[in-house]
Amino acid sequence: MEVREAVEADAGRLATLADAPTDTMRNLVHDRTVRVAENDGEIVGFVSFDAKRDAVHVTQFDGTSEAAARLLDEPARFARSEGMAAELLVEQSRAELQRAATAAGFE
Repeated sequence: MEVREAVEADAGRLATLADAPTDTMRNLVHDRTVRVAENDGEIVGFVSFDAKRDAVHVTQFDGTSEAAARLLDEPARFARSEGMAAELLVEQSRAELQRAATAAGFE
């Protein structure tokens, strides 16, 4: 699995993963730090985050369980390197994403 920075051309696939409008995801790529995970050239997950004051906020993430766990390492690592907390919210109905967050060290 490869992780890279998202680009505007990824917006369509991100929209499919997030069940969100393509324009919304295009704006996300421009407004936040967004990383994507790829398997054999196919995007299988993404995470978006930003840093404010003393915390890194994961604003959105989705994808396969493996991709989500790998992608959550990105904001967690950034937070540790900057001496900041890392925060995220996961919908209660998304147990697979909750497990990925727990595996990445989020409580």
